[in-house]
Amino acid sequence: MTNRLQTQQFQDLDASHHLHPFSNHKTLRTPNATRVIVRGEGPYIFDSEDNRILDGMAGLWTTNIGYGSEELAKAAHDQMLELPFYNTFFKTTHPPVVALSRKLAELAPAGINQVFYGSSGSESNDTAIRLIRHYWVLKGQPKRRIIISRRNAYHGSTIASGSMGGMTHVHHHSYPVYEGFRHVMDPYWFGESMPGETPEAFGIRAARAFEEEILRCGPENVAAIAAEPVQGAGGLKIAPDTYWPEVQKIVDKYDILLLADEVITGFGRVGTWFASEYYGIRPNLITFAKAVTSGYIPLSGLLIDDRIAEALMNEDDDFNHGYTFSGHPVACAVALKNIEIMERNQLVPRVKETTGPALARVLARFKDHPLVGEVRSLGMFGAIELVADKKTRRRFDDPGRVGLICRDHFFEAGFIMRAVFDTMVCAPPLIWTEEQFEEASTGISKALDLTLADVRRELST
Repeated sequence: MTNRLQTQQFQDLDASHHLHPFSNHKTLRTPNATRVIVRGEGPYIFDSEDNRILDGMAGLWTTNIGYGSEELAKAAHDQMLELPFYNTFFKTTHPPVVALSRKLAELAPAGINQVFYGSSGSESNDTAIRLIRHYWVLKGQPKRRIIISRRNAYHGSTIASGSMGGMTHVHHHSYPVYEGFRHVMDPYWFGESMPGETPEAFGIRAARAFEEEILRCGPENVAAIAAEPVQGAGGLKIAPDTYWPEVQKIVDKYDILLLADEVITGFGRVGTWFASEYYGIRPNLITFAKAVTSGYIPLSGLLIDDRIAEALMNEDDDFNHGYTFSGHPVACAVALKNIEIMERNQLVPRVKETTGPALARVLARFKDHPLVGEVRSLGMFGAIELVADKKTRRRFDDPGRVGLICRDHFFEAGFIMRAVFDTMVCAPPLIWTEEQFEEASTGISKALDLTLADVRRELST
């Protein structure tokens, strides 16, 4: 535990030298702007003043097995002593990357048997972009370059992956957005359905937006559709049940590749190892990161199906792409141990049978709160829509302002939910028990009531 003076010293040094991701740096230079997190234990984190905080975001959609695993630390320690690093260039390999590749092929959907490694989801989505376009060159169709994604999709923050994503505030810093990407509506029934439109009808309409864009571009020019099974950073948007089957039909109809970005959905969060399995889709490529190591060390990858792999193997052509740390031995060893722990503790089936339903019950308690327009969940994902008017779903002016007020109240209540504009989202570690669900319920109640009081106070002045 540190004291207040030590906390202030950390904050001052942070402001002097550390540029944070996705941040207003001027705001972070104000006094006491940053919270100093010093340790984690199970489902909790602790700040520098020893406040215990229930982490409802698993770090950043990441720490599926929770914090403080001695097994993961030992796996990293042992591998560092054995082989701390060697590259996978020069026709070389090493035991951890071989073992992890085999394990991932076992867990992946049928027909996916190859892995290309990186260190972040952004890197692996960049890899996917290059491989998708390279595949069509190998197949003698070099005009197929366009990749269609969705508005409010997040696929990373490099210039290429950021361009493929559909977030305009990311595009603003690309100078300009790379050519070759298109974006269609996201499957957001609460925010984009027409009056009286059922979720089922909306799901079909949202899926067919892909087909409309394919026809606008010309099918001969379209390489792939890229989509997150659940849109995370875009506001935890869960598609209606009719959506994904229709997308798969469209992909098959036009012989277009399907990239499933499973950076946040992979490794059990929806109750299957990959959300592609949950939705019954057949992606040609799956990107993953985050929870493959429960965030203990950076690792990402691109799972590739046999169709694409065969094209690479059958042509005398180099795929000139890769990273220094592709298949890092320590990261692979940690990932293997992380998967072993998840299997041993049956965390993935527990999401389907126990923890996912428990989260849904907690959120349902607040559907009638005056601030809440909708609650929704899938597995260990959850969202609360904050609205100015429940009946009309009218949003607050200055989108995001009320969400940030609510987020701060969540922190003060000792429970983290993330604000995406005025949608509060959570993705807890998969290890939660009834104790944590009850703590979360208490924290949600307190944060919503305090936010409502702030909103009403503003309206009365």
